[in-house]
Order: sequence, then structure tokens, then C-alpha cells
Amino acid sequence: MPVGDYTVRQIAGGFHFLEAPRWHDGRLYFSDFAAGKVFVLQSDGRVELVCQSANWVSGLGFTPTGELLVVAVQERKLLRCAGREEWVEVADLNGVAGYHCNDMLVDEHGRAYVGNFGFDMNRDEIRAADLVMVCARGEVRVVARDLTFPNGMARTADGRTLIVAETFAARLTAFDILADGSLTARRTWAALSDRNFATVSECLGSGAPLPDGIALDTEGALWIADAGGRGALRVAPGGGILDRVPTAELSVFAVALGGPDLKTLYMCASPPLYSHDPRVEKRAVLLATRVEAPGVPTV
Repeated sequence: MPVGDYTVRQIAGGFHFLEAPRWHDGRLYFSDFAAGKVFVLQSDGRVELVCQSANWVSGLGFTPTGELLVVAVQERKLLRCAGREEWVEVADLNGVAGYHCNDMLVDEHGRAYVGNFGFDMNRDEIRAADLVMVCARGEVRVVARDLTFPNGMARTADGRTLIVAETFAARLTAFDILADGSLTARRTWAALSDRNFATVSECLGSGAPLPDGIALDTEGALWIADAGGRGALRVAPGGGILDRVPTAELSVFAVALGGPDLKTLYMCASPPLYSHDPRVEKRAVLLATRVEAPGVPTV
């Protein structure tokens, strides 16, 4: 597997478990999953608290008017941040989410695509999940079924294709996006393993790259957070590994391309899955490195 000459630096540390980095309006936003907090990285390097919940939070996105949307993991709801500790419910996903909700992508129409675990990871057995779309007015629709842990998402620059990371299938799946936000023409964008996994432990033990958060660059490649490895991978359509950013003993669970030129790869890193308890231990860090191809601009 190719390994580029990257200088990885730590931007900030002392978090429980970082997720969902989003480059928006010249700044990086990210959530501390188990702490229930959303932070912003200012241009001068300061990390500031944006909002806080009593429960876990994950996916982030912004409405066309710049309002911050946040996925409430255990509550299985989409919320709007109305103040540091003030929340407005946008949609209740309990009727359509098989288990805890997770990552999200919000488009320029305010439509939010939200994934969920599909099963309790403490019980090991993998079960499929549905991908949900929340319209700008709060209506909820299932737009894709039978996905294996639908996680990070990216959209092509023309807005016509949505790519979804199916973490515990070691697969990236693409859909055409219709005018109303519905998804069609499902196909495999990249298969990173030829095996079908029955359990999380089997999947983690396979050594296959497990795509978590993802970010698309202007050359059509995806940077993926490899939840089963120790780094971030740059993947070509079809599954070829183009490059790798190693992160020593840490696993990467989410990535974003940002900075003024969109050539800074931000990585949310923590010790490997099941090796520690992020609810009580604060061992997560925000890392960054420079890459050659800029990211596709996001909302």
C-alpha cells in the first residue's frame, strides 16, 4: 500500500471521541461524540465550544441560511442548535432508524441525509440499516434500504451523485440523486473486501479497510477514515488505494478537506475500537496534514 510523505501534526487534543468534521464558512466544525459537544476551530488555532447537549452528538451540517444541524445519537433525532444549550427538534427519526443515528450530509436545499448503526455494536452481529432523508420542512423519508452501517457521505461537485460509506461491509456505495432528493441507481463505488461479514469482530479482524467518514477531492478520489486501520486512505473509484497517511497507534474515524485552499486533510483520531472507553477516557485528537488535490467544496 503506498504511503506518501506526509507531516501529520496535532491540532487539538483531550477529547472523548471526535466525529463529523465539517469545513464551513472558513472554519472547521466537529463534534465530540461522547461529550455531547460541538466545537469550532478558529483561524488562529483556538478551539471554541459552539453548543452542548446532555447526550451524544455526531453528524453536523448547515442549512442554506447557515443554521447548524446536529444529529442526536441516542435520541435518534435531528436537532437545530439555537444557542449554546438550546435545541430545536427538526425531526424525530425513531420510527425509521434501526438503532442509534450517526453521520449526516446536508445539501444546499437543506435536505439532510442521516445514517444509523442498524444494530447494537456491543452485541456484535451485523444488521442492515436504512438511510433517511429529512427535508427542509422536517418531513422524513427512507431513501435507501439494506445498507451495512451507513456512515460518512460525500457528494460529487455536480450534485448528482451521493457516495455512502458502508463501514462494516468494507464498501463505498454510490447513488444518483434525483431532483426531489430521492436516491436511485445504486452501485458499488469501491469494494475494499470481497468478504461478507457476519459480525463486527470478524470485520475488524479481517484487516480490510473500513470506511468511516469520507471526503471527496477534485480529482475524483475519496479520502476515507479507516476505522479498522491506523490512518487515512485515498481511494480511487473501483477500490484502488492511491495513498495512505499513517497515524501511528491511532485509528481515524472521520476526515474533512478544508483550509483556505481546501488542501488540509483534517483527521479525527482515537485509539482503536474496543481498546478503551471513550465515555470516560479523553484520548481523542484532531490531526491535520497537507495534501495535493483540493477537496470538493461542501455546503
